Amino acid sequence: MNGNNNIKLRLIILSWLQFAIWGSYLTSMGRYLTEIGLGDNIGWFYSVQGIVSIFMPAFIGIVADRWIQAQKLLSICHGMSALLMGYLGYVGFNLNEAIQFSDLFPIYAIAVAFYMPTIALTYSVSYSALKKFNLDTIKSFPPIRLFGTVGFIVSMWIVDIFGFQQTPAQFYVCAVWGILMSIYSLTMPKCPTGSCSDNKSLASSLGLDAFKLFKVPHMAVFFIFSMFLGVSLQITNGYANPFISSFENIEEYKGLFFVEHANILISLSQVSETLCILLIPFFLKRYGIKTVMLIAMFAWVLRFALFDLGTPTWPGILCLIMSMVVYGVAFDFFNISGSLFVDNETDSNIRSSAQGLFMMMTNGFGAAIGTLSAQTIVNKFVFSQTSAEAIHHGWETCWLIFSAYALLVGLLFSILFKVPKKL
Repeated sequence: MNGNNNIKLRLIILSWLQFAIWGSYLTSMGRYLTEIGLGDNIGWFYSVQGIVSIFMPAFIGIVADRWIQAQKLLSICHGMSALLMGYLGYVGFNLNEAIQFSDLFPIYAIAVAFYMPTIALTYSVSYSALKKFNLDTIKSFPPIRLFGTVGFIVSMWIVDIFGFQQTPAQFYVCAVWGILMSIYSLTMPKCPTGSCSDNKSLASSLGLDAFKLFKVPHMAVFFIFSMFLGVSLQITNGYANPFISSFENIEEYKGLFFVEHANILISLSQVSETLCILLIPFFLKRYGIKTVMLIAMFAWVLRFALFDLGTPTWPGILCLIMSMVVYGVAFDFFNISGSLFVDNETDSNIRSSAQGLFMMMTNGFGAAIGTLSAQTIVNKFVFSQTSAEAIHHGWETCWLIFSAYALLVGLLFSILFKVPKKL
């Protein structure tokens, strides 16, 4: 095996582990929290990812740029997160049904604060290694990143098949992947420190220079709507599994395969995500960036509406499957085309900062606001109910509200966003 193929394989393993860690709990934690009576706090657990994404990646990025090599910092962050996730699993099993919000949330919040910056660090380590071997990052990295989604799916299936969806064992799975990732990160090629970043101000390093883009009308509209769309991003991660598994309380649906194995059904969303990435160049070239982003927004409308119509039996199961398929369009078409839009519209000296701002608005502010808002709605219509039928109707109401919100965002974006002629 030549050196180029060897480094690609090594980076594939790095990407696989990075997202296998996330896949072990992201879609199943909501079900576990529901099982232990903390379903009304799901929003807090999922919002913390957005909250820490506002500042932790930038802070850790500065440390990696200036003082600690990225691969070493990646190892440290994963090691800390894995130990905390392992302890979270221990607390869950030790306290069992007596567990309280205050027993879990602080540990989980700190663990996530260490994990979220590792996504950007993994990208940095990968880019650095590819450049060291004179490989084109634009051509070489997407196939490598694709295996990250494969790792996410495999981890989801492991948690599902072994019956860990409703137990804290999912955090043990996360911890095992995290320890392996912490060790493996140290085998990566060394990343440079203290080069270009030494000449940057703290404001530049934090990406604050990009906020000047709010003075440009079409960019201001774009970033504001990025936040509005980001509201939708984590809703189904937190609530899809509790929704699907809630059918087990209705006699007609008890024991059905997808009710007991919700993670396997939800994993179709990640499969769709990998396939939809391949469609973006065609759609961008044929329809333009505004249309592609609008397709993503209205795909969110469908995503939620199909959940409202879905059941685990025929023909309702088709609605749930189609909702998973639509997710690929909803997620990829905005995130990737939005990133390309930012790249085309910004000067090279603030391009990285602008990308950071885009992520901050979507996965930071938007995701945090979205999950906390969704929590209020779900608590009112679902977790306040006692009968299985009332809970089911409550879920239907929630999905309609989320769908109506996504529709409103899409309609306003189509009216208010004026795409530059060159795009």
